[in-house]
Amino acid sequence: METAAREKAAGKKVLCAMSGGVDSSVSAALLVEQGYSVIGAMMRFWPDDKKVDTFDSCCSPDAAYEARRVADQVGVPFYLLDYREQFQRHIVQPFLREYAAGRTPNPCVNCNTKVKFDELVKKAKMLGCEYVATGHYVKRVDTDTGVQFHRGDDPRKDQTYFLWGTPIAALPHILFPVGEMEKPRVRELAEGYGLLTAQKPESQNICFVPGTVKAFVGEHLPQTVGDIREIASGEVVGRHQGTQFYTLGQKKGLGLFQTHALRHVVHLDVDTNTVWVGDYADCLWRGLKASGANYLLPLSELPEVVEVQVRYRATPVRARVVHADEHGFELAFDEAQFAVAPGQSVVLYDGPRLLGGGLIDDHARTLPVLTVPAHAVPAAASGGAGVRPVPLR
Repeated sequence: METAAREKAAGKKVLCAMSGGVDSSVSAALLVEQGYSVIGAMMRFWPDDKKVDTFDSCCSPDAAYEARRVADQVGVPFYLLDYREQFQRHIVQPFLREYAAGRTPNPCVNCNTKVKFDELVKKAKMLGCEYVATGHYVKRVDTDTGVQFHRGDDPRKDQTYFLWGTPIAALPHILFPVGEMEKPRVRELAEGYGLLTAQKPESQNICFVPGTVKAFVGEHLPQTVGDIREIASGEVVGRHQGTQFYTLGQKKGLGLFQTHALRHVVHLDVDTNTVWVGDYADCLWRGLKASGANYLLPLSELPEVVEVQVRYRATPVRARVVHADEHGFELAFDEAQFAVAPGQSVVLYDGPRLLGGGLIDDHARTLPVLTVPAHAVPAAASGGAGVRPVPLR
């Protein structure tokens, strides 16, 4: 490592978030090698009575044990920080409320925004640390005008999509040691350091959900039978067990009556407990509005034309910024996009640079006029009433 870089790192304290995975393990080892004073930490999310198969892939008791052993291997202190209450308040309950409101949430975005780069940054300052480091595949770019987040160099692993909600004031205090690497190189380094996590498989599931999302949501939200209707005619074409079990664009498992027509979910109306379906064209969005916006640059510098991702694995598309203020923004796509799901994140880029994002709002659709029986209106209306809390105990 260059002498100048080591001198820059010398004496700087870093709180390294360690999940028990290979990326954060290598991040801790690199920081030590670079000359930082490193403290390893893992955020405890799992409850004392965690169910079988929950928190078993990451952020679990087993992962905490592995993270502690890696900390020993690289020679840094390790702390297990109790964030159970914050995780319940900021992640699990909003996850259920969004499904109750007919929206499709992304809990990983909330976790990074509300917990890792808010609560953890505060904890780092309390411990006298100048930085928080994570194993995200994101590039930190220091410029004359401030710190920017750019896409990671491994396009298959880039995780900027999940970080749009990072408070702009936190950017100078965040490091991504593996952001400029590809995954095979990270594993190669882990082997070289002799880390026990070198060949640990990646976690793909939502950490607090045992089994399927459908089963988890069904356990915690009341199920109310309702109609599935054609968006064009209002005709009843099926029955459903609850709007929370559907998402825009879905074409399988719809529970339709016998039909030869391929149908997609195009709208979820929790007020009338109706799932609306239509053809592919009915799922195309030519633009969107987003709320809860966060920008990683001054709003006055937001480009008129941006690149946009409406799903993590979606190909970025060009869009014109019709309007933007501190609360939200409106976009017009160059090409119509399929099944843009309310509740998901829309993330803004200028080339590789992350600009910010927001939460996708629903379209104001014109629906066929229906007379809805009182018994068809669900107990859990759009306000999220009826959500059964997940006990921590």
